[in-house]
Amino acid sequence: MKAKSVSYWITTGFLAFAVGSGGVAQALHMPQNVEGTVHILGYPTYFLTILGIWKVLGAIAIVVPRYPRLKEWAYAGIFFDLTGAAASHAAVGDSGAYTWHVLVILATGGSCCRVVVASTGKPYPRSSLSQLKRVDPKRQVAKRGLFDLKKANDNSEGEQ
Repeated sequence: MKAKSVSYWITTGFLAFAVGSGGVAQALHMPQNVEGTVHILGYPTYFLTILGIWKVLGAIAIVVPRYPRLKEWAYAGIFFDLTGAAASHAAVGDSGAYTWHVLVILATGGSCCRVVVASTGKPYPRSSLSQLKRVDPKRQVAKRGLFDLKKANDNSEGEQ
């Protein structure tokens, strides 16, 4: 394995563990999570279940090979979750140690994305990019035909 690949999988594994274990704790309503989310932040208890399930699914998504679009959404969800948590804690004046927790995980997630882009030059593997570029010529003609037909109808309505 190349050094970039090893560093990618180490950081991805760390991120998946951090997010996934936190998701399991939230889904199981561990006392520390209930204290922090429900009592300090004021969110309802069912919010923990929703967040926990999505975090576990996101952790699975970032370690499953292939599916670049799914990984992109999982990383985006992790980013939104962590920045939302940091903003929520800051809004109630409880940002002390939690800020470092969020910054470390965000930096790890950012380094995962950076390693992928640096190793391929693009955010997706080249094989998936070539599949995205394939376009059915019949669909292009149909789209162009519909657009031209709509344009012609618009012109004829303007003349009347």
